[in-house]
Order: sequence, then structure tokens, then C-alpha cells
Amino acid sequence: MTKAKTYKGRSLWQDGLEAFSRNRAAMASCLFLLLLSIICLLAPWLTPYTYAAQDLKLGAVGPGAAHWLGTDSLGRDQLTRILYGGRVSLMVGVCATLVAAVIGVSWGAIAGFSGRVTDTIMMRIVDIIYAFPFTIFVIILMVFFKGSMVLLFCAIGAVEWLTMARIVRGQVLSLKQQEFVEAAVSIGLPAHRILLRHIFPHLLSPIIIYTTLTIPGVMLLEAFLSFLGLGVQPPASSWGILIREGAESMEQYPWLLIFPGVFLSCTLLAL
Repeated sequence: MTKAKTYKGRSLWQDGLEAFSRNRAAMASCLFLLLLSIICLLAPWLTPYTYAAQDLKLGAVGPGAAHWLGTDSLGRDQLTRILYGGRVSLMVGVCATLVAAVIGVSWGAIAGFSGRVTDTIMMRIVDIIYAFPFTIFVIILMVFFKGSMVLLFCAIGAVEWLTMARIVRGQVLSLKQQEFVEAAVSIGLPAHRILLRHIFPHLLSPIIIYTTLTIPGVMLLEAFLSFLGLGVQPPASSWGILIREGAESMEQYPWLLIFPGVFLSCTLLAL
């Protein structure tokens, strides 16, 4: 009598990770982002300079042995400032996106599952906020509360959650019609348990996809605000501030614009 073969089951996560691992562009991008994050995090131990250390006698010099990416007009090491700026830009992108995801997912899930009057009121609020010029709204907040890094996260996250809310609401409206949700409702499960245990796992795919698209958008918005002088305040730096400073002297010192622009562009492409 031959023994029957047993096959080990595979989860959707395992299938997804295997497909992801076969995507060379995705794996290269992940490796780049991981290395960049580690380098930026370890910046104080990787460079002998600080982001605010000045050498006025040296001034702006091009890339060389002492300063691999050159220095700015105040004699500050450009590589050091790019690495420190990368910490700020990446942190703003991730934290503001998390704020937007939490608000958007919660709002969209409640609106879609509640339905009727609650759904109508909540989504009309979204439509009204959509009518506001987002960038101007963030600029107003930054003008009144200048210098607060936490406010920068909240201000950007507060205007980036609307599309997430609409996507989640649409998914919830579709899932509500499925048999497993109707069965959960029929046996009297509370709404919060149905959302967390039965609906939310099916929302992970669109949430993850849109989150990865939101991070570069948030980083671009932060760079734009810093370019206008409304983002991170000196002597701290972000890639937006470095690009602004480089644009002011691009004819004399082009490396001050090229290198921060390359770092920001490559990061956005990888995301």
C-alpha cells in the first residue's frame, strides 16, 4: 500500500512574495531604498562632518577627495547635508503617508459599511474638502505654525487622505455584497469586528498599492514646500531645501543642484 503524498498549502502572502521576488526592477528598487535608508540613518558615523559645520574660508568647492560631493557657499559638506536631508525627506514621506492612510482607511471603511445617510454625509464632506486647493491649505498651516516638524507631518497627511478614503469606500461597498459578510451580519457580529476581521484583510492589497504611490507624492510636496521656504527650517535640511539652495546658485556651483536632484529623483523612481 503506497503512502499518499501530502502537499503543504500556500497562503496568498507566500504567493505574493514569490511573484514580487521574481520582479527584478522591484527587488532592485527595494535594495536601493534599503541601502539609502541605512546610509542616511548612519550618517553621523559615516561622515566626519556635521550638517551645520561651516568653513567660511573654504567656501564653495567642487567634488574632491576631502569633500566627495563638494561644499556649499558656507563651506558645509554637501554629502553630509544630503544624507541628513534624506533622513528628513524619507521620514516626512513615510510618517505623513501613515497619517493619511490611517485617516483615509478609517473614514472610507466607516462610510462604506454604514451606508445610507452616514455614507452620504461623510462623502459629501470629502467632496467639499476636495474643492479646497490642497497646497494653499498646507502653506497656510505652515505659515501659522512654522518650524514644527510634527505639524508638517499632520498638515501634509491631512490633505492626502481623500483619495484613499474613496478607494477604501468603493472596496467596502463591493465587499458588503459578498456572502461571507452577509453571513457575519446575520449571526449578529458587531460592525467593528466585521470590519477588522472580515473586510480589512481584503483591503490590504489596494491600501498597500496606493500607499506606495502616496509616499513619492508626499515627498514631492515636502520638497515643494521646502523650496518655497515653508518646510523644514534651517539649519536643518531636506532635499527640497538643498534643491532650492542649489537653484539659487546653479550657474556658479552646479553640483549644489545636481546631486540633491539625483538623490531625490532616484528615490522617487525606486518608490
